[in-house]
Amino acid sequence: MKYQKYADKICKKLTDFQENFRNEYDIDNYANWFYNQSSETLRLYSDDKDIYFKYIPVGTFSQNTNTWMWSWANEDSVEPKKFRTLKVKEFGKKKNYGNLINAHFDGDKYTGWELTSIAFDIIGGIGTYRVISDHLEKYFLLTEQITKREAEKIESDLIECNIHGKIRKAFVCQHLNVETKAGFEEAFDSYRGMELDEEDDFQAWCSQCEKERLKTDGWNDESMEFAKIKLVCERCYFEIKELNQTG
Repeated sequence: MKYQKYADKICKKLTDFQENFRNEYDIDNYANWFYNQSSETLRLYSDDKDIYFKYIPVGTFSQNTNTWMWSWANEDSVEPKKFRTLKVKEFGKKKNYGNLINAHFDGDKYTGWELTSIAFDIIGGIGTYRVISDHLEKYFLLTEQITKREAEKIESDLIECNIHGKIRKAFVCQHLNVETKAGFEEAFDSYRGMELDEEDDFQAWCSQCEKERLKTDGWNDESMEFAKIKLVCERCYFEIKELNQTG
């Protein structure tokens, strides 16, 4: 199917869905918005009410330059779930749809909603939302409604990284860093933007620590003393992982 025919079909599909979403959550009757990149939460509020959502950032459209940028390509964004949109890119490669593959390209006033419609169809969610700040439009997939208390809990679980700002925490052994390769073992297979259960954290250790762990038949005081686990941010964690998994 030609790209534009496909895009028009998907836009119509989202329009029908979005009407029900707006009515169910009454989102048109909130005067203000605030989104937190670190916790990936969106708050809509007026003087007497507010509502919170978790979101996945889709991308941004600049009204000044009439250009679109997919969130996965935005290096200024600290939002881990932006890498979920790589699923759209993979779909674009299969279909040879340039707008889903290219990180940054020219567009028009319809581009943002068009690409958000496609992302929604591929990734899913309960609805979509757009905020406009100065000349920049930012598009979201809303994945679930949460309470104010849940939003505050997400925020409280973040750490402040000197390099990447406030972001989710991770744990690595003392031997892992972004400068030298030391092997990479982790508690479970991970990927950027991965959704974690409340009791889980990203955890990794080097090859030497793995030898010590196996020698003691699992983690104990001796192997933990050798590892000396340290706290890092999620982006540091995946930079370390990438370094150790490249050829």
